[in-house]
Amino acid sequence: MKRVEIYDTTLRDGSQAEEVNFSLEDKIRVALKLDEFKIDYIEGGWPGSNPKDFQFFKEIKDYNLKHAKIAAFGSTYHPKKSPETDEIFKQLLQVKVPIVTIFGKSWTIHVKEALKISLDQNLELISNSIKYLKSQVEKVFYDAEHFFDGFKADPQYALATLKKAKEAGADCLILCDTNGGTLPHEIVEIITQVKKELGEDLVFGIHAHNDSECAVANSLEAVRLGATQVQGTINGIGERCGNANLCSIIPNLVLKMGYSCSCAEMLYKLTEVSKYVFEMANLSHPSRLPFVGRSAFAHKGGVHVSAVLKSPATYEHIDPVLVGNTRRVLVSELSGKSNIIYKAKELGIDLELDSPLLSKIVEEIKKLEADGFEFEAAEASLELLIYRLMGEPKQYFELLSYKVLDLKSHNQEAQSEATVIVRVPPGVGEVEHTAALGNGPVNALDNALRKALERFYPQIKEMELEDYKVRVLPGLPGTSSKVRVFILSKSKDKKWGTVGVSTDILEASCQALIDSYTYKLFLDKRKR
Repeated sequence: MKRVEIYDTTLRDGSQAEEVNFSLEDKIRVALKLDEFKIDYIEGGWPGSNPKDFQFFKEIKDYNLKHAKIAAFGSTYHPKKSPETDEIFKQLLQVKVPIVTIFGKSWTIHVKEALKISLDQNLELISNSIKYLKSQVEKVFYDAEHFFDGFKADPQYALATLKKAKEAGADCLILCDTNGGTLPHEIVEIITQVKKELGEDLVFGIHAHNDSECAVANSLEAVRLGATQVQGTINGIGERCGNANLCSIIPNLVLKMGYSCSCAEMLYKLTEVSKYVFEMANLSHPSRLPFVGRSAFAHKGGVHVSAVLKSPATYEHIDPVLVGNTRRVLVSELSGKSNIIYKAKELGIDLELDSPLLSKIVEEIKKLEADGFEFEAAEASLELLIYRLMGEPKQYFELLSYKVLDLKSHNQEAQSEATVIVRVPPGVGEVEHTAALGNGPVNALDNALRKALERFYPQIKEMELEDYKVRVLPGLPGTSSKVRVFILSKSKDKKWGTVGVSTDILEASCQALIDSYTYKLFLDKRKR
């Protein structure tokens, strides 16, 4: 099996993405996670660009990385200085890492307009920079910035820059599609020409951006043509439209193209790593990410589900377990009985295809969805519904009434107060009457319900609301429309979604909140 090295630039190129801002602690934790995943090289940042990156290189030495090697990033030295006197080079060497990656200009327009030097001077910069750094560190990787655009503009000069880097001793020449505009067929044509000019034994890698949404495809094509190093980021984060997504590249290389890499043996952790990096970046995890997204192996159409139940390969390109993901069957108005059978099986309930109960469940779900409910993300509400239709309702309390007051005085902040009356347990239990303030009516209602229930069920304190969404539904005009409220709750390592629908946003919220508390109590009871 041919081996490919994985070079991760999440902490440098990835951190340049809009809305991404890793703290020093975040960077350390991400690096440790990438090492656990057996990434070969972790680019920690540009030591000369900011104090945080410099501090990262200092602190990461306190940790015993088991596999990955840390790389520092920089550019060729300043044209008016020498390698020995350039501040960038001093800082690159000061952090004392085994790998240094520097970029140089491949495109004549950048040499003339950005650096404002001659083409020959740029070749000297590339050569002298690599020779000097090679005498100081274990390995030097050369990023040929804008290589593919440079090749299209002036093939001979772009090739000349690579030849200089190779002659100077660069351990790997990284061909960069910096603007992300190159298409896969162009990648093939240009790399074929590069190998013809520099030799079939050329050691090279690929660094692709995703502006044409071809970064993954371009990276795979480069590997197919002999690239032994792939640079990218977790989840494809990066400037503009992002970098090549390692969470797609790695499983494609390993599972479909027959290549080997160090993290192949840790592939079952891929989904975990993907979610972890976004958690550190304080970003929600996109459900439709290939391989690792929550929807990557989700099935909704009845025909699909029926086939998947017989043979998963009918509608799944790989076994989700291989990348640490799970198969999900969604329930909606498009669902057939196969969907319900699958979901019930997940809950430990066996339903026969000709069961009257199965028909009843399908009919009720379709009726509710016609009213605006959606259970695709609100699987906790779905589970509670199925138990209720089976005649086994999960009820731990009864909301007898609620009242919410909003008060807004001139030049004062608005205040909301909710009053609730609950009975625990339902029917014959003790009645609790309480009130609470909140930041808005929904928060006040949430606080009042919690306050009432926590006396009976202290474990309610463990759960928290992670997300709250309101969607106006089509039908009635304007503010008289129905709304659907979705609530995502979590407790320790478990998350669940609940839903409510009404023309009254408080009533819809109340439905979703009650399901959320009920499901928490149901989970705790099931554990016992």
